[in-house]
Amino acid sequence: MIWNEKYECMSRDELAHVQSKRLTEMIERIYFNVPFYRKRLQEIDFQPTDVVDVESLRQLPFTTKVDLRDNYPFGLFAVPQSQVVRLHASSGTTGKSTVVGYTHRDIQMWSEVVARSLTMAGIGREDIIQVAYGYGLFTGGLGLHYGAEKVGAAVVPISGGNTQKQLQLMVDFKSTVIACTPSYAAFLGEAIVKENIPRENIHLRAGIFGAEPWTEEMRAQVESLLGLQAFDIYGLSEVIGPGVSMECVCKNGMHIFEDHFIPEVINPDTCEVLPYGELGELVFTTVTKEAMPLIRYRTRDLTRLHVEKCDCGRTHVRMEKCLGRSDDMLIIRGVNVFPSQVESVLLEMRETTPHYQLIVNRENNLDTLEIQVEVDEQFFSDEMKDLENLKRKIQSNINSTLNLNARIKLVEPNTIERSMGKAQRVIDRRKK
Repeated sequence: MIWNEKYECMSRDELAHVQSKRLTEMIERIYFNVPFYRKRLQEIDFQPTDVVDVESLRQLPFTTKVDLRDNYPFGLFAVPQSQVVRLHASSGTTGKSTVVGYTHRDIQMWSEVVARSLTMAGIGREDIIQVAYGYGLFTGGLGLHYGAEKVGAAVVPISGGNTQKQLQLMVDFKSTVIACTPSYAAFLGEAIVKENIPRENIHLRAGIFGAEPWTEEMRAQVESLLGLQAFDIYGLSEVIGPGVSMECVCKNGMHIFEDHFIPEVINPDTCEVLPYGELGELVFTTVTKEAMPLIRYRTRDLTRLHVEKCDCGRTHVRMEKCLGRSDDMLIIRGVNVFPSQVESVLLEMRETTPHYQLIVNRENNLDTLEIQVEVDEQFFSDEMKDLENLKRKIQSNINSTLNLNARIKLVEPNTIERSMGKAQRVIDRRKK
């Protein structure tokens, strides 16, 4: 199933033509309507007429989250306030919130890309989709909601949390799709087992999971717990929200909707544009957004892009699952550590659950890493010998993967706090 074959399956040459036209129009709009960008472009002596084609993008400056916060709340808007019909914002836990605005046309475009995304997972008019992403200022809930309605699915707008109600409605409404973070999906799966809900009472066949990095091992765990096919969706509020890219049934990377969002991968240290297939930081230029278009926005997400045509027939580039974020990477005694690497090791082991935390500290001017690992209930034992053997096994596997000695602390089942949204995987006490 393909929602918009004209754009999703066009040739690379046709796509480049569309991107070039839309980029030219977007640069002209922001040059004359956004003082911040006009100043940035004037500093490099760049005029809107200098855009020749999509390759002109490489001459343009980058935009960062700091730029969004410096222009809080509406300094990057390219339309009058009277044309803005929706405002979303980040939580602002590391400073001022990042605010994004939407026109009517932006909302329509957002619904379109989420409709494409859901169609990739075979979701349509016969489905009941339980949206357990947060609603409100977070873009996850409303983004999935509008796209699901566009494809004709029935939406259960339950939002995040309230696990007992989630399970009740899942059974009573016979929900066929669940949309939430992968860590919350794992929690729901555990709750189904704990509540002794018969598998035949769960009708889920697909899950749309995103908003945090997750591994193939987590996919297998969630699919086993919930009895569904798990699909990866990617997005960020600054670009549009969920629906920037999505995994098709081939599950060989997430297709980026390049007619709306032009991707690049750069070296995060040198800002050099990297060729397809190389790992680097993902950058987006939004060429159809009206309220708040962005030029070369640095996401900090680390991934690779692949341009080969997919077996599903779509021609848009595919991005790999994000390894993590360049600003979330931990450096422990000179070793680069991503939480996803630890997750991958733990989920290959039957004795542990998908719930863990990395505690980073500094003792006598030396960085230390403690990994708190929750033991699966069926393998938890009062026998000290069994627990010590398990700890040594985990330590050996972690050491061979990270090339780093970490302290392993085994904790009892259901000890690590569950999150209804993004899971907190890292506690870095060096910053305190």
